[in-house]
Amino acid sequence: MKAAKESSVQYRLYHPADFEQLYAIEEACFDSTLRFDRCYMKQLTERASSATWTAEIDGRLAGFVIVEWTRMLRGIVAYIQTIEVDPVFRRRGIARELLRRAEESAREARATYIWLHVDESNAAAIALYQSRGYEHHGHHEHYYENGHNAEIYARALTGA
Repeated sequence: MKAAKESSVQYRLYHPADFEQLYAIEEACFDSTLRFDRCYMKQLTERASSATWTAEIDGRLAGFVIVEWTRMLRGIVAYIQTIEVDPVFRRRGIARELLRRAEESAREARATYIWLHVDESNAAAIALYQSRGYEHHGHHEHYYENGHNAEIYARALTGA
């Protein structure tokens, strides 16, 4: 019996027509108390100081990442607002590639540093960030609506 050929993942920048599929991933990944509301998510994707990368398989969004940057006293700093992969498409390296592309967009915006919050219980995400050179930089008590704590991870954006 032949195994079905797995479709390749196409990565590209977000288009406004992607919003409904993008938000469906938000709904699949987060409980209603934890997800961004539609209006805020739309604002994030439309900001001039951000980039939203998507992963697509056979015309269906499989995941996305939103990174934004801001000028601080010591230069431009980037923040990963969210990185999400539809549960159906996990364990294929999609989050790793989306994270790499977000970092590259931040570099192109001249950011020298990138950081994020991650639920302290999300071991898979923490392992991904550590594998990309992110280091633990703090803890935020009761950061999420469900009372979970967040860990803060960051890395410099020099080199690869």
